[in-house]
Amino acid sequence: MLKLNLKWSLLVAVSCSAIACVMSGFSEQDPIKSEKLTFNMEIIETGINVPWGMEFLPNGDILVTEKSGQIKVIRNGKVQEQEITGVPKVYARGQGGLFDLQLHPKYAENGWIYISYSAPNPDGNGGMTHIMRAKLKGNALTDQEVLFKGSPYTTSGVHFGGRMEFGKDGYLYFSIGERGEKEKAQSLETYNGKVYRIKDDGTIPTDNPFYNTPGAIKAIYSYGHRNPQGLRLHPQTGELWETEHGPMGGDELNIVRKGKNYGWPKVTFGIDYNGAIISKDTTLPGIEAPVFYWKPSIATSNLVFVTGNKYPSWKGNVLVCGMVLQRLERLELNGNKVTHREILLDKIGRVRNVEQGPDGFIYVSVEGGKIIKIVPAA
Repeated sequence: MLKLNLKWSLLVAVSCSAIACVMSGFSEQDPIKSEKLTFNMEIIETGINVPWGMEFLPNGDILVTEKSGQIKVIRNGKVQEQEITGVPKVYARGQGGLFDLQLHPKYAENGWIYISYSAPNPDGNGGMTHIMRAKLKGNALTDQEVLFKGSPYTTSGVHFGGRMEFGKDGYLYFSIGERGEKEKAQSLETYNGKVYRIKDDGTIPTDNPFYNTPGAIKAIYSYGHRNPQGLRLHPQTGELWETEHGPMGGDELNIVRKGKNYGWPKVTFGIDYNGAIISKDTTLPGIEAPVFYWKPSIATSNLVFVTGNKYPSWKGNVLVCGMVLQRLERLELNGNKVTHREILLDKIGRVRNVEQGPDGFIYVSVEGGKIIKIVPAA
């Protein structure tokens, strides 16, 4: 255990020593020179306070969720006045609200859009993460189907998870945080602190790891998570990578594997916000170790693997959002190991989401109303 702790401490220390702060605040005037690429920012003013999810339609429009409960359309770099109607009602408390969007892999054929959100309790107070699908006709969501309902509804305003990603198997993977009840992350009989896998119609694959486990929730794919707010498929391996909020210290980058336990709260690299020790252990037998962890925490949100030819010097790197430290980071990989870390954008506001559009460019959403398009300098 001491060797593992030392290994991780050295990795974080070396990585941090290599960081170069290349940008502070918003400006489109001067190119930004990072370690391997000089780039410009094209800034789209959205007026969206918390742009939680982004999805790109085949016609070039960008759908953006506002956490408070709206979906807006960006067309040719401008937000359209008319919002999308038919959006589900949300439990907009604390971290709760309208979350992610995902197009079905065969969207061109079936038109399905998947939506994650904290649904309000129809019988009283509280909310919990749900998954639905709908079709977009004009400016309206139609054919709505709720596919998955987490439970129970609670009045807690924290740790809803809510990120979604389609796997190469055609199944939908999504996260639900432990809702501030950390012990439940270890129970297969509770919805809290899990990554789930369902079919595109909401039914449950019979080869899910706990499908035949008595008392277990059949849709669980992995467990022991705190608050996963980033999910992304590795473009070569097809593995599901995840970013997860730790407590004070100990945000994690994980590879999510079938049936595995990711340890919360039995193991952690962080402490509680009041300074209390959550666990003295950072590793235990039978628990998956993170690929990387952040200490101090950056409050990770989504991540993306850089592909294509727009950014040849970043190809294969991972870009990770940091909300509390208000940054976008770039991580270099050697296989499944992080070998280098750089801050690309710093002190720009809470970075909520990062996506690579069908045009090959990176788009970064920042709370307070901006989406940044990163364009390599000529």
